[in-house]
Amino acid sequence: MIYHPFFKQLSVAFILVFLITACSEGEKKRTTARKLSSGRMNTINVVVENDAWKGAVGDSIRTVLAQPTLGLPVDEPIFTLKQLNHESFKGFPRENRLILYIQQGDSTGVVFKNDFYATPQTIAVVTGKDDAEVASLISENGSKIINELKAREISHRRNQISKSLKATDSLNSVFGLSLKFPTAYRYAAKEDNFFWMRKDLKNGDMNILVYEVPLKTIDQDTNTIARIIRMRDSVAGRKIPVDDGRFITQRDFAPYLNKTEIDGKPAWETRGLWEVDTDFLAGPFINYAIRDEENNRYVIIEGFIFSPSIDKRDNMTELEAILLTANLE
Repeated sequence: MIYHPFFKQLSVAFILVFLITACSEGEKKRTTARKLSSGRMNTINVVVENDAWKGAVGDSIRTVLAQPTLGLPVDEPIFTLKQLNHESFKGFPRENRLILYIQQGDSTGVVFKNDFYATPQTIAVVTGKDDAEVASLISENGSKIINELKAREISHRRNQISKSLKATDSLNSVFGLSLKFPTAYRYAAKEDNFFWMRKDLKNGDMNILVYEVPLKTIDQDTNTIARIIRMRDSVAGRKIPVDDGRFITQRDFAPYLNKTEIDGKPAWETRGLWEVDTDFLAGPFINYAIRDEENNRYVIIEGFIFSPSIDKRDNMTELEAILLTANLE
């Protein structure tokens, strides 16, 4: 792997400060107003020498960042990776929203820099003494790298969504809930305890559900995932119309359950697949059950997709970005 000797004596804390300087056209250009970043959603420019990309370093990068996304019916990588060597890392490639920069140096570690060449932008810099150490650092810090880059994509999508927001006064009056989603979504149902918002796709649709249940619906016993599945099958199964059968959680795919927070409140995040039990219709969903102890309820917000012939990862990122704007007032 080739690296710039200029970095050799720098500590990890200063590597990133000089990273771009070593391969830029000069400090003066770097201090001018930053351009708007570009790049397809969930796509990383990976700056690494060709030999390293073909070897252990590339294997480690692909294992971590191109692993299958949780909760999709067909494997899609968490990120799409575009590799280029250090010599090619100039001009337009620097403006990508997500960048992974691999280098060798005496001071090793993983550091992050935001909005360095363009804005919004996150650069993850991995520095090791040799290829073996770089590969190890990527494996050891995989979750951290994924979380930082995913957070950037969620934030970017939320900013895009905020440019044209749908009126949500009725959501607030019924549930005491603020949720930011774009005008491309329409209200498919507004009931006393069930709202359904829908966005049409060329071949399918994206959907958001909002409803509430008593705390005991989920807290009744320790088998949380079973309670959540029973809850969503009961509510969505009754409320989502299908030609034949019922809209339910797919039985052959065990959902993923995770503790998290929404608006500072404890919540359960569930990712899995839905299906129509007497048909071949199916797709991914993400469900948040937000615990509102003050009002003895869980507020349920869910996004799901029906798009049988297109990839679903990026649309699920949009739904996640929307759901994470939830605010209980």
